[in-house]
Amino acid sequence: MSDTQSVNRRVLIASSHPLFARGLTRLLQERQAGDVAVLGVVSSTAEAFQAIQQLQPDLVIVDYDDETLNREDFLAHFMESSGKIRFVLLSLKEGGDQAMVYDRRNIAASQIDEWLSEWTEASPEESQKHTSYAAPDVRSGKMKHWIGAIFLVLLIAAGGIVGLRNARLLTQPASLQAIPIDQAFSVLWIAIASLFALITGLMLYSVIAFRRKKGDESDAVHIEGNNKLEVTWTILPLLTVIGFAVYGSLNLSEVVLPDPQAMEVRVVGQQWSWRFEYPEQGITSNELVLPVDRQVLLRMESQDVIHSFWVPEFRVKQDLLPGRETQLRITPNRTGDFVLGCAEICGSQHAYMTAPVHVLSSADFEQWVFDQTDLPDDPVARGEIWANQYGCLACHSLDGTRLVGPSWQGLYGSETVFADGASRTADAEYLRESILDPNAQIVEGFLPGLMPQNFNEILSDTQIDDIIAFIESLK
Repeated sequence: MSDTQSVNRRVLIASSHPLFARGLTRLLQERQAGDVAVLGVVSSTAEAFQAIQQLQPDLVIVDYDDETLNREDFLAHFMESSGKIRFVLLSLKEGGDQAMVYDRRNIAASQIDEWLSEWTEASPEESQKHTSYAAPDVRSGKMKHWIGAIFLVLLIAAGGIVGLRNARLLTQPASLQAIPIDQAFSVLWIAIASLFALITGLMLYSVIAFRRKKGDESDAVHIEGNNKLEVTWTILPLLTVIGFAVYGSLNLSEVVLPDPQAMEVRVVGQQWSWRFEYPEQGITSNELVLPVDRQVLLRMESQDVIHSFWVPEFRVKQDLLPGRETQLRITPNRTGDFVLGCAEICGSQHAYMTAPVHVLSSADFEQWVFDQTDLPDDPVARGEIWANQYGCLACHSLDGTRLVGPSWQGLYGSETVFADGASRTADAEYLRESILDPNAQIVEGFLPGLMPQNFNEILSDTQIDDIIAFIESLK
C-alpha cells in the first residue's frame, strides 16, 4: 500500500504563487504527522479540474488571492460534483498574520492547526459537517439574484404591456381585414414589451445589485465568455423570428383572402387627387363610397408618380405605381365617414391629397348609385361634376387663389400670357387644346408637366364641352 493510500486525508493545492504552495505544503506535512498527503500543486483552473478527476482528492485548498484562478468555476464544479470532495478558499492578507477561511466564519492564523486537526481526526460523517466552502452561500445568493431579476423583468414587462394596450395608438377598426392585423399588433406589443423588459430589467438589476461597493478598488472578475449563454441567445431569437414569420404568413393569408362576389372599384391617383370608377355601376366619383359588409376589390394605378392608398381605420395600405396595376381588398364592417390619404410623398401638394370615404348600408349605397347616374340637364352643372370627379379642382381654384395651375375664376375670355412671351385669348378652342395637350403652351409663372397628359383618353367630347361651359360660368 502506498503512502497516499495509508493517510487519512488527500489534499490538492491550487495556486500559482510558489511561496503560498510551498508554505502550505510544509504546514500540512509537518503539523499533521503523516495524516495528510499533498497530492500536488496546480496553477490553473484547467489543471485543477484535470487533477481532481485523476487524483480524486478529499480536499482542494484554493488560493483566494490568486487572480489567475477562477473561484466561481471551482464553486460551480463543487456544486455539480456528486462525490464528497470539499473546497477551502484560503486568503492570506498582506501586512498581517490573519488568514480567512471562507466558511462563513473568521479563523485566525493560530487556529489553522486546530481546524486542520479537527478535519483530519473527524469521522467522515463528522467531517462532512465541518466542510469549509462558499458554495451554499453562493447558491442561495444566486437564487436571491435570480428571484430579484425575474421579479423586476416581469414588473417592467407587465407595465409595458398594459401601457401599450392602453395607449390607443390605433384608430377604431372599420374592416374585417383590421381584425387579424390588430391581433398581430397585440402579439407584437407583448413581444416588444417582454424583450424590452428582459434587456432593461437585467441591466437595471445588475447596476443596482452588482455595483462597486464604496471603497472597493479591486478589479472585477475576468470573464472570457459563456458558450452556453451565447448558443442560447442565438437559438432563441432565431426560433422567435421563425415563429413570427409563420404567424405573419398565416395572418397575411387571412387578410388577402378573396371573395368571388367582391365588387370592383378602379382607383386612379394623380398629383394631387383621387378618382374612383365603378365599372359595374358606370359611375366616376371623387369620393370613395362603399357598401358595408361586402368585399371590395380595388384595382389601383397612378398616372404620374408613386402614391399610396391608406385609410387608417381599414388598416391595410397599398402603393399605386405608374404603368402597373396593384390590388387591395377591403371588407368594411362599420358604416361611417373616413378620410383617404396618400401615404407616399408625391410632391408639393402631397399633404392635401385626400378624399372622403363613405361606408353606407346596402340601401343607402343603392340610393347613391341612383343619384350618381341621374345627371342634370344643365351642362354647367355637369361640368362642375366632371371637374370634381376627374381631379381638376386639385390644381385649379375657383376663387382666384393661385395653385399649381391657373385659377378658373375669370379665365374664360381673358388674355393669357405664355412662358415664351406670346399671348392668346382663353376662348373655348384654347381651353379644349389646353385640356387635350396641356404642355403645348405653358402659362407664364407655372411649371410644365404637372397636368395629366391622357385626358383625351379619359374624357369624352361631351364631358370636355361641359367643363368648358363650367369654366365660362366662373366670371
